[in-house]
Amino acid sequence: MELSNKTRISEFLLLGFSERPELQPLIFGLFLSMYLITVFGNLLIILAISTDPNLHTPMYFFLANLSFVDICFTSTTIPKMLVNIQTQSKVITYEDCITQIYFLILFAVLDVFLLSVMAYDRFVAICHPLHYTVIMNPRLCGLLVLVSWIMCVLNSLLQSLMMLRLSFCTHLHIPHFFCELNEMLQLACSDTFLNNVVMYLAAVLLGGGPFAGILYSYSKIVSSIRGIASAKGKYKTFSTCASHLSVVCLFYCTMLGVYLSSAATQSSQSSATASVMYTVVTPMLNPFIYSLRNKDIK
Repeated sequence: MELSNKTRISEFLLLGFSERPELQPLIFGLFLSMYLITVFGNLLIILAISTDPNLHTPMYFFLANLSFVDICFTSTTIPKMLVNIQTQSKVITYEDCITQIYFLILFAVLDVFLLSVMAYDRFVAICHPLHYTVIMNPRLCGLLVLVSWIMCVLNSLLQSLMMLRLSFCTHLHIPHFFCELNEMLQLACSDTFLNNVVMYLAAVLLGGGPFAGILYSYSKIVSSIRGIASAKGKYKTFSTCASHLSVVCLFYCTMLGVYLSSAATQSSQSSATASVMYTVVTPMLNPFIYSLRNKDIK
């Protein structure tokens, strides 16, 4: 009977940032503004790339995919939080929570894969300019995006299915504004060893692998730029990857900051606040970075 009570969980409570009623309109307005900026900013990037023939190149093809993923990434969490604030409810059903975890993992890892693919594109463009159109042909570009989607879908499916094997106790409060995988594992009553192994293994392989690829690509790019004689030539070459490098730094630095702050404070509330940086702020700033630093997008 006790086991039955543990496993029949129908809903969780998302505690969000603050339980103070006077702060809820401010939080609602702030996140609604950031969400609208994110959606419309990234939609404008997609619209500009799809309508301008001059932007039908591999780099902008990957950028359009990144913008689409950023819209989906923020849409996984923010609308639910806004609805909860508006209805003064903190409830999220068990099914919705598992679904949210699935899409969060999918789009977060897909962001990493697309950033690494874009780094490879810049590597080929700068280090092998004469063979760029041959190497980065439409078939390869489509294949790189397709493989990224397949790997991310399989990974998020595995992580979500492994959540289904867990049972939960009576304490069902999630100190976050979305169903975060690590927080969910801490709420489980059953053994989470296998889940933790899969989670950290996926983080190393699917997070560390692409990051290593980005580092390798930029090490080769820096070596190639150093070989250019004129300062003007160096600046012009570097400017072609400046936007992408800015987005990579923003994405990884915010994620690193989140986990360092979480480890230092051991506070779930601080972790929830810090996670806003990579779940909301980074997707919102990406269109600004690419439009302000890129003459073609302008």
